[in-house]
Amino acid sequence: MRLFIGVELSDRLRHAAARASDRLRDRVHQVAPESRVRWIPGDNLHVTVWFLGEVTDTTAETVRRAMSAPLAVPAFTLRLEGAGAFPPSGEPRALWLGLTSGQNSLLAIHDRLGSRLGTLGFEPEKRAFSPHLTIGRVKEARRSTASAIRRVLRENSEIVGDCEIGTVTLFRSRTMPTGSQYEVVLRTPLTTN
Repeated sequence: MRLFIGVELSDRLRHAAARASDRLRDRVHQVAPESRVRWIPGDNLHVTVWFLGEVTDTTAETVRRAMSAPLAVPAFTLRLEGAGAFPPSGEPRALWLGLTSGQNSLLAIHDRLGSRLGTLGFEPEKRAFSPHLTIGRVKEARRSTASAIRRVLRENSEIVGDCEIGTVTLFRSRTMPTGSQYEVVLRTPLTTN
């Protein structure tokens, strides 16, 4: 099964992020109509903290047990504002909404997860964790339109909204003909203790 760990947005913020994504989709299509971007459906919007990938049922149960105890990170406010792309230059591969509040808490969650998951053999990615909300994956874009897409993202300074985060979620991802579907396996509370 395919697993990842992330934080869920409130319904209000998820809907606001989906509307912001729709507006960006329209602008990207205007400036780069030949580009192919797979936009993330509103119901699937979340902030990924740790991607685990394909694991056996036994490993999934071990991860679930490791995630059962609360994480020693206080609840926090997550705020979405602005947009950008990865990598930071050249042809974009992932389009995202930025975080202007909650980054330090997400970094702390990532560190705490590293302590728990490292003993199970899960290594962090080589690149530094950079909290963001992925809204689209670029499948094809001409080099000539990359700067136009980046300009649209840079010009977007919209404040999408905020929500309180009090849990971290272990998700199972199922690939379906209609796209990925995410199932909550476990919600782990955040705590100051």
